[in-house]
Amino acid sequence: MTERTVDVGRGISLAYEEIGDRDAYPIVLVAGLGQQLHSWPDAFCDELAARGRRVIRFDNRDVGRSTHMSFRPPRPKDMFLQRFSPEQYDLADMAADAAGLLDAIGVETADVVGISMGGMIAQMVAAVYPARVRSLTSIMSTTGSRWVGRPALSTWRRMMAPPPRSRDEAMDRAALMFRHVGSHGFPPDEEWVRELAGSSWDRDSSLAGIGRQLGAIFKSGNRTRRLRAITAPTLVIHGDRDRMVHPTGGAATVRAITGARLETVVGLGHDLPRGAWPTLLDLIDTHARPVTARSTDAPTS
Repeated sequence: MTERTVDVGRGISLAYEEIGDRDAYPIVLVAGLGQQLHSWPDAFCDELAARGRRVIRFDNRDVGRSTHMSFRPPRPKDMFLQRFSPEQYDLADMAADAAGLLDAIGVETADVVGISMGGMIAQMVAAVYPARVRSLTSIMSTTGSRWVGRPALSTWRRMMAPPPRSRDEAMDRAALMFRHVGSHGFPPDEEWVRELAGSSWDRDSSLAGIGRQLGAIFKSGNRTRRLRAITAPTLVIHGDRDRMVHPTGGAATVRAITGARLETVVGLGHDLPRGAWPTLLDLIDTHARPVTARSTDAPTS
């Protein structure tokens, strides 16, 4: 597991890691808003690799060690009024980054799994680059419709708080946030949440990119019509306790994508608690495996 950086086109470079056998079938994990590649836990990725997968995780643009843009993030008022800088990118641009990563590392098609904003990006990869996506798994995500998948008001208040100014403050803030949005049906692991926040700060303490990523979500608006173009077998996973992306977002995603299937995980919030890993890993692996078995294409390495 060695971190590398590659040019994915249009002036963007992405930092990525691969876990597992390079000759195994690729599975791409797309991180959520403000999250870096290691928000997909090492042990979770190791388990996917042990199931015969070539696991690829990466930093989206504007976080971690990938390219950071330089324009000022949109203000909350500007996002709600759809007033954006000409430089503001959207989710389709972030999907193009992901497709460019596949090009750069020689992967023709992959199973694509995204969580939260990463689910939105994964959906767009499947909609815009159908030949690149063997199967799609959208976790804790939504369609962009203003009527579904909205954060609770109590979550919005926490999201609008001033950014942390130190590593310790970032760790404290993450612990507080995940006590709120985390899974109440599984044992919490605050130590891991704090460790993740600390290592994220060490890799990238510039937080302006999170605002630009949020701008990408708002600029993209309602993507329901675009999602109707998805032909990849699609699994939608959502928790019944999600305060960040209301479960109506998962239901709307299923309605938008022909043949999509919804799996509701009881007690799951907006995180990846270790207690839910067996269920999530089985769902992801079982969904992708029949597609893999039907494929006559050898994996490209």
